[in-house]
Amino acid sequence: MKHFSISLLAALGIGSAHAVTTGEAMPHTVLPDAGGKLQDLGALHAKAIYVDFWASWCTPCRKSFPFMSDLQRRYADRGLVVLAVNVDAERRDADDFLAHYPAGFTVLFDGKGDAATQFGVKGMPSSYLVGADGVIRNVHMGFREETPAAVEAELETLLK
Repeated sequence: MKHFSISLLAALGIGSAHAVTTGEAMPHTVLPDAGGKLQDLGALHAKAIYVDFWASWCTPCRKSFPFMSDLQRRYADRGLVVLAVNVDAERRDADDFLAHYPAGFTVLFDGKGDAATQFGVKGMPSSYLVGADGVIRNVHMGFREETPAAVEAELETLLK
């Protein structure tokens, strides 16, 4: 059985967390990476940041991981940084998922759900396309067949 923190449940819509949306500033977020080094999302120097919240139990996340790896590979030289924020309370659940679905991008860990609460995440996966100015340009909840084309069109506009 998976373990969920109270703050994560609030982030998933059980509570009153405000969901950030297009036109708002990305919340100030500092999270550890796989090696434990703290990463400040606001300090990244990128033309665009694709922030994706995911969990090991999320079935659509299995399809989004290859897409995000492809995004990072194809758009990195144009200034894109892909960050995947795991919200599992138990790190081993995330590690098991990553053993089956490797990440070609940076993975951060939010086991207490603090960043998910700041963003007001309502479902998994939820992704946020952020401009160099720190403003959220687009929000995608879920990962559907049309998501890759929509994200790539948004990136082409943002990275011009």
